[in-house]
Amino acid sequence: MTEQMTGAQALVRALEHVGVDTVFGIPGGAVLPAYDPLYDSVKVRHVLVRHEQGAGHAAEGYAQATGKVGVCMATSGPGATNLVTPIADAYMDSVPIVAITGQVPTPLIGTDAFQEADISGITMPITKHNFLVTEAADIPRTIAEAFHIASTGRPGPVLVDIAKDALQDMMEFSWPPVMQLPGYRPVTRPHSKQIREAAKLMIEAKRPVLYVGGGVHKAHASAELIELAELTGIPVVTTLMARGTFPDSHPQHMGMPGMHGSVSAVGALQRSDLLIALGTRFDDRVTGQLSSFAPNAKIIHADIDPAEISKNRHADVPIVGDCREVIGDLVTIMRNERDEGRKGDYSEWWQLLNGYKQTYPLGYESYDDGSLAPQYVMERLSAIVGPDAFYVAGVGQHQMWAAQFIGYENPGSFINSGGAGTMGFAVPAAMGAKMGRPDATVWAVDGDGCFQMTNQELATCAIEGVPIKIAVINNGNLGMVRQWQTLFYDERYSNTDLQRVKRIPDFVKLAEAYGCVGLRCERPEDVDATIQKAMEINDVPVVVDFVVHQDAMVWPMVAAGTSNDDIKYARDMAPKWENEE
Repeated sequence: MTEQMTGAQALVRALEHVGVDTVFGIPGGAVLPAYDPLYDSVKVRHVLVRHEQGAGHAAEGYAQATGKVGVCMATSGPGATNLVTPIADAYMDSVPIVAITGQVPTPLIGTDAFQEADISGITMPITKHNFLVTEAADIPRTIAEAFHIASTGRPGPVLVDIAKDALQDMMEFSWPPVMQLPGYRPVTRPHSKQIREAAKLMIEAKRPVLYVGGGVHKAHASAELIELAELTGIPVVTTLMARGTFPDSHPQHMGMPGMHGSVSAVGALQRSDLLIALGTRFDDRVTGQLSSFAPNAKIIHADIDPAEISKNRHADVPIVGDCREVIGDLVTIMRNERDEGRKGDYSEWWQLLNGYKQTYPLGYESYDDGSLAPQYVMERLSAIVGPDAFYVAGVGQHQMWAAQFIGYENPGSFINSGGAGTMGFAVPAAMGAKMGRPDATVWAVDGDGCFQMTNQELATCAIEGVPIKIAVINNGNLGMVRQWQTLFYDERYSNTDLQRVKRIPDFVKLAEAYGCVGLRCERPEDVDATIQKAMEINDVPVVVDFVVHQDAMVWPMVAAGTSNDDIKYARDMAPKWENEE
């Protein structure tokens, strides 16, 4: 069945066919033809955001909360370039989004026309793939291909830039279109020989660690991971992007590794003789100085993206495949080995690691003047709100405290900007997560610096009926930058003071101006009541201004470029790596 329609109508129809129910965007001249049929769609809800960056991050939050492809839409030129940051963010964290942009009419492309920008050229390094569509007939196939590419293999952002005349021209619509992607065939099934090699190393190892990254969650392999860990008795560390993929409360969980990871997790990696790296990319924030990272460890590296394997650290056993399939195959082979009496003995290893865990638990400073410790706010949020909520963080101190002091039991329950570290991520991403999962409780944990980058999306939340809750961790500073100035720049606080004493802006008044409820909490004894009050309000967004001590720091810490062995668990306090051979 074919049907005559405009390219714009074909675009909307194609979005409906691929299952899109929500689009975040802002109309403008070049994309206007697409907005007209969108007005009539009963399947696709368009959310009018207040800034295109908000649209992109909302699409990311939606994608991460639902597992579906998030969609954002903008016009040509500045509308499209405002999407660059969220596209880059999605690329770094492997988030499946499709960004649809209008482009000037085909005859004007390359003439420096009004609101023209070469957005496909600009985003080429930060998209998994992108398209420039100049023919109306190509629109349905391109949309089908874009959603297929974004959601398969290693997920990521795809840009579809459509010329205005292609949206206006008539075409014959039929569905499904025939996709033309001859070179795109992601490998999902791991090679059985590599699985056998991996199992052999796991049994022989004395100090193995399951080093788990965000790819395990993206592969929906949390249950398989727990099965593998319990079957083998191997300790587990979960990176920032994998928080909740393995439950924090599990006795085999060593914590989060990395620059602000726990001593037990960092120590486990450094002292190991075998790293089973699953869906992770040996990021600099985890490895510290690469040459001194896990110096005695052999590496099993499983990833769906062959480009990641041996990119930063040579893999002794490379495995290309989907983490769910890889872990499932490892479970099968390790169970067979165990049934035949072959199982690793890790008792001495556990003794050492449990020692680290008991000696160097996460802790923080409380203040004699009665001011609020941000870590205490996280602990109480975790206790009162619980593990079934989504927690969405931006980047900086508040992100690290949220990663450290909130207990994550469920995969995907912590959404944050990991690779790109994007200020302004939390509010729009929380909005997108809540729209994708309206029945879930969604808390954005934001810093006062981050919050001021995208808080205009509070208007969108209030108008669209998206009752997210926002904990602003307000230390009156760009906190992480200030922490580095304290530690490495002789306390010379150049341009990090946000002038909290003047209370500009007053976050409670700002929240009210945006149609939200604003609350403020300045003392530890008020934290529980404030959180409970926020939890009772479910018809409008709530902003809580938690006024915290400006000198609170994130510990432990591995200074950038130094060895993980030099981790400090408080200022000038380093763990003793006892029982070293």
